Amino acid sequence: MYQGPARCLCPLLRRAATASTAPPPPRAGCPMGSGSSRLYSALAKTLSSSSSSSAAAAAAPQHRECPGQPEAAPLEPIDPQELLEECQVVLRQRPPRCQRDFVDLRQKAAGGPRPIRVMQWNILAQALGEGKDNFVQCPMEALKWEERKCLILEEILAYKPDILCLQEVDHYFDTFEPLLSRLGYQCTFFPKPWSPCLDVERNNGPDGCALFFLKDRFELINSANIRLTAMKLKTNQVAIAQTLKCHETGRLFCIAVTHLKARTGWERFRSAQGCDLLQNLKSITQGAKIPLIICGDFNAEPTEEVYREFSNSSLNLNSAYKLLSPDGQSEPPYTTWKIRPSGECRHTLDYIWYSQHALNVNSALGLLTEEQIGPNRLPSFNYPSDHLSLVCDFSFNQDPDRLL
Repeated sequence: MYQGPARCLCPLLRRAATASTAPPPPRAGCPMGSGSSRLYSALAKTLSSSSSSSAAAAAAPQHRECPGQPEAAPLEPIDPQELLEECQVVLRQRPPRCQRDFVDLRQKAAGGPRPIRVMQWNILAQALGEGKDNFVQCPMEALKWEERKCLILEEILAYKPDILCLQEVDHYFDTFEPLLSRLGYQCTFFPKPWSPCLDVERNNGPDGCALFFLKDRFELINSANIRLTAMKLKTNQVAIAQTLKCHETGRLFCIAVTHLKARTGWERFRSAQGCDLLQNLKSITQGAKIPLIICGDFNAEPTEEVYREFSNSSLNLNSAYKLLSPDGQSEPPYTTWKIRPSGECRHTLDYIWYSQHALNVNSALGLLTEEQIGPNRLPSFNYPSDHLSLVCDFSFNQDPDRLL
């Protein structure tokens, strides 16, 4: 049973908190070795500058197409195991993280280069979770950022993605960029032009999409921040698309992350946004010559037009999580499950699309069961978001006859 918040925030995490919340003092027993102290000192310097940059960005009008990102001096790398252990110290009073297993989807024995692990996740913006989303069965204590961020980091560290695609990120500059950059990731953030987070008192700036890739595995060839349009009008939704070169194989591929418009009644709007994104990606991939992976919260069930547009696109896309179904043709029954004042909401909204002519899905992470999610649904004391993370291992197809 949950006993209340852990009071210890360890060195790597202590300064990665909201600017409006003073970090609690460390509790005896929290690992504070000299190496951690050096990391803490360097992190504090980075966060003091990046927090001011974030505050300035939040105060300025949010309609820039390609917002600049502050250049920080490189800092000492973090040991991921050390960071994971610090997260677990903070979370020691909470229920353990639910275990999920990978499902092997390979048609033949393993071989060849190491797969590319891609993680897709709407992590739930902190301002929205506390101020707007009204999760009536989730105690406010479960949403406190000092601990919820550790649940998010624990999930990421547990699956060790090579590429991480996130939506609803409103703690990029004070948490994810400073920590993940020191874990070896190259980081990119593109906020929504008019983020609903800014309507919440004591917010941490706008939310948006973020893309992270391991620099020791990939080289960035090209990057595009895309503000999506609908019926020729610029919208509040965005995407990031990056062309990467795999160091091991020399192969190019494009990775994209997006978050389409939410709510019932906006189906045609989402369809138009999807068409715009596909047009941009056709240009970036030279008409599917470059393999493509698209991660996102589409806010659309498989019955919607935008889903059919992606399924029938000339980019020859398939949805990776369909492969978990017995016939390989059905999406999971849910990727989000929550209870709001209007009632219980269970939907499939999150997808990892991929070029099926050029890429193979080696494995996919199974979803949480209804029993694991629990009667109060998501988020909860042992799961930090109302959306489930999706994780897939990809390999390049070696059969030239299948290439476009």
